[in-house]
Amino acid sequence: MSGRFTLEPVEWAAWIPPVDAATATPRQRAALDASPQRDSPYFLTLAHDVDSLEQRSPLFHAVMYVPRGLPRADRELATVIVSIINGCVYCSSVHARRFVELTKRPDVIVRLYDEGPGTQLEPRQRAIADFAAKLTREPQAIAAADLRPLREVGMDDLQIHDLIHAVAMFANANRLMQTLGEPVTA
Repeated sequence: MSGRFTLEPVEWAAWIPPVDAATATPRQRAALDASPQRDSPYFLTLAHDVDSLEQRSPLFHAVMYVPRGLPRADRELATVIVSIINGCVYCSSVHARRFVELTKRPDVIVRLYDEGPGTQLEPRQRAIADFAAKLTREPQAIAAADLRPLREVGMDDLQIHDLIHAVAMFANANRLMQTLGEPVTA
């Protein structure tokens, strides 16, 4: 898997001309102001559908940045797994770097990139990776038994719920990134 995915910053180029920030409508500006990177080509492209963007940013923050429930590093790991499986180089790079910032464990990401989601991981990371991979690849096959490994590594109901939200959020985020533009490496 190496060669495509990277811990280096990746840019993104839109295929649809982004909204011009200088001529954005008041609603577009407000939705962009609530977005994490309001000047990025991605968010400026999403601003074409202001109704969706107005909902997307608060939902993203509620799923990824809340201080309760699943630890942030676990959410970031799950999103890296989803992004690798979906082939989203941009999202994988962003969230891999966040995982490394939080854990100081670049070795985990390097193994995931080199060997794939099935690589050797610590038990909690393995449970998260397996669940995220299955939910990404075959959501219709998820069953109550798939929660057992998560509980065995200490996850409670809220943490499991948070994990499901993070995986689902990135199924959507990856698809938007991949169909509205493409990653650009420096």
